[in-house]
Amino acid sequence: MRIRLSTYSTKPRGGVVHTLALAEALVRAGHDVEVWALARGGDSAFFRPVGVPIRLVEVPEVDGESVGDRILRSISLLAAGLADAGPSDVRHAQDCLTANAEGAAWGYAGLVRTVHHLDQFTTPSLVACHERALVEPAQLLCVSDAVAAEVTAGWGRTAPVVGNGVDAARFAAADGTPWRGRFGRYVLSVGGIEPRKGTLDLVRAMAQVDAPLVVAGGDTLFDYRSYRDEVFALADSLGVEPVVLGPVPDDELPGLVAGASAFAFPSTKEGFGLAAMEALAAGVPVVARDLPVLREVFAGAVRFAADADGIAAELTAALEGGDPADPARTVVGRALAGSHSWDEVAQRHLAVYGSS
Repeated sequence: MRIRLSTYSTKPRGGVVHTLALAEALVRAGHDVEVWALARGGDSAFFRPVGVPIRLVEVPEVDGESVGDRILRSISLLAAGLADAGPSDVRHAQDCLTANAEGAAWGYAGLVRTVHHLDQFTTPSLVACHERALVEPAQLLCVSDAVAAEVTAGWGRTAPVVGNGVDAARFAAADGTPWRGRFGRYVLSVGGIEPRKGTLDLVRAMAQVDAPLVVAGGDTLFDYRSYRDEVFALADSLGVEPVVLGPVPDDELPGLVAGASAFAFPSTKEGFGLAAMEALAAGVPVVARDLPVLREVFAGAVRFAADADGIAAELTAALEGGDPADPARTVVGRALAGSHSWDEVAQRHLAVYGSS
């Protein structure tokens, strides 16, 4: 089959990581795959080399443009590019932006769209964009049962669960020694500073934890400067000094993860939790917020906490390593990560493509 996958960014966000790994697995299964994406900030490639043809649509910066206007302009630019693309047997959008662009360019009939998680917008144009991408595509997919249940409850649609894979061997083999030499015993958070990642609660927790906090990642379409200011003000008032690395080169990320003494995952909303799964593959203890979706994906492999105090207590316990359950939890975590194969995820997609 000729398959076109589209994603909203070239940066290492969860949905983008998923798109590229899925594309490569579909090629291994014998199909022709092309990946389209929006490129901002002068990007001319994805955050890592990709083993499939790619097409990037540049989104030039416009001074003073609102987030809502930038997203709508991005959709229009991508739609214009897609309109000139050749026909595909499968058109598969990985987010609401690319679903809207595919719909504008080629219509929604036959369009597949993956719902990684559900967003909550307040700007009317973005609310409409989000709604359209859930209502109009011919087929929705989800990466977890919890998100699929949200889709059914909110929109009355059945969305098959295709899951996520993880490059477990890459993280299991990583050497974290250089990062431990740089930061000592550290707590790692991947995903940047934004409301959905629960950063305020993480800072409150770290005020009670005897270890530095390292934060990696963080590229997003949205303007979270006010939230970041609130996070840094809180950190300053509590005596927490987070080390904010920003996006980390792809070849350095496994070592950074493997070097951590604990991995904090206090997100308030997730669709699966790929970054936490990578930490488990590296043998790093994970403390996650107690969400239904994370219970579904990680039960028995991570520590759960409901609030900042609980996160602090579980991080401290993980750092001390005194819990008799820790070795078993590590074994379970490595096995869990190793069970998520991108080739199996690709086969689940192909089953849907063949029936849609």
